[in-house]
Amino acid sequence: MRWGSGFMKTAMRPSCCFGAIPKGKRYALFPGKPLHTFPGIALGKKSLLAAVLGLLGLAAQPALSEERAKDLFGAEKLPTATAPQSFGFYSKGCFAGGVAIPMDGPTWQVMRPSRNRRWGHPAMIALIEKLSRDADADGWPGLLIGDISQPRGGPMMTGHASHQIGLDADIWLTPMPDRTMTRAQRESMSATLMVDEKTHLVKDALWTPQHTALLKRAASYPEVERILVNPGIKKKLCDTVKGDRSWLRKIRPFWGHDYHFHMRIGCQRGSPDCKGQEATPDDDGCGKPLAWWFTQEPWRPNKNPDAPKARDLMTMANLPKECRAVLDAPGPASAEAATYHGGAVPVAVAAPEPEASPQPATTASGGGDLPSAANAFAATPRMGAPVPRPRPPAK
Repeated sequence: MRWGSGFMKTAMRPSCCFGAIPKGKRYALFPGKPLHTFPGIALGKKSLLAAVLGLLGLAAQPALSEERAKDLFGAEKLPTATAPQSFGFYSKGCFAGGVAIPMDGPTWQVMRPSRNRRWGHPAMIALIEKLSRDADADGWPGLLIGDISQPRGGPMMTGHASHQIGLDADIWLTPMPDRTMTRAQRESMSATLMVDEKTHLVKDALWTPQHTALLKRAASYPEVERILVNPGIKKKLCDTVKGDRSWLRKIRPFWGHDYHFHMRIGCQRGSPDCKGQEATPDDDGCGKPLAWWFTQEPWRPNKNPDAPKARDLMTMANLPKECRAVLDAPGPASAEAATYHGGAVPVAVAAPEPEASPQPATTASGGGDLPSAANAFAATPRMGAPVPRPRPPAK
């Protein structure tokens, strides 16, 4: 049988070919051609169309499908050599003018370097460096830096739903070793799980006053709007923190986050198209909302575990329109050219075009334009570490 254009005209005709075919009846697909029998089959309009498209190889996917945003942003190795600006929301956006935190610092080391997620808005990178210095002064031996963002943000190939606009960062709850780790060690070292998966409570043998001090220090910065931790960690803080508890309102319980905490800062100056998150409640968050996490409801199995995640469905049409320009913008000459080393934000110079001399792109603002609390060399105020008390006995 030949499958010519006459077949398509007949098959796609609205009224002639989409009726049900009675069992054992002979049915002509082509006018004037031999009849063909479909024994024992009754095809409706939708099933016949599906069969037709399947035979032509068109049913698998649309002829034209837009590429996933995570594939486009995941392929970028360098940021834009433009002024820093965040577009959209934490879980649906991108950013320009990103800088990288160095792989090693006196009080930090970057983990999982193969992911290339050590990029962020200059204010975020400056704040991480400052936190590492302040935490060291408080008695924490150094930060292990997890994922921040991709060079230009956007949806990630794996992992997070957020971290898209350069204003989120993950900090491990494992202290930094007293040696510089090799790249292989950074890729393979396991983080310490602080919470029992069955009870959802912190493992008391692992928790120290320094863990509490680290979270308190992170919450002390005005730029930090919320810190996501496992519900068990939030409960531990609620049960043990004495004196000033105002900072606990920034500590928010969420699934996961049992080996790291997630630090989020607000939209920065110069980013009018950044969409902020609603403010946290004024109370310490240790009441009824926290109690919900210790019921069965939050831990019920997912009713649809195979449903695709948002990042797997996002195309550029789902992101702010500015994100197309972010993908097309020129990048710096190298990662080092856009690496933050404290003080002023680095000058990122776009890579030269063939047979053309390098042209400096609009660069990020100097350190003076960053919030004062983000200055990596600002003085570190003294801060008392809360002393844990025993957990109340179970009732």
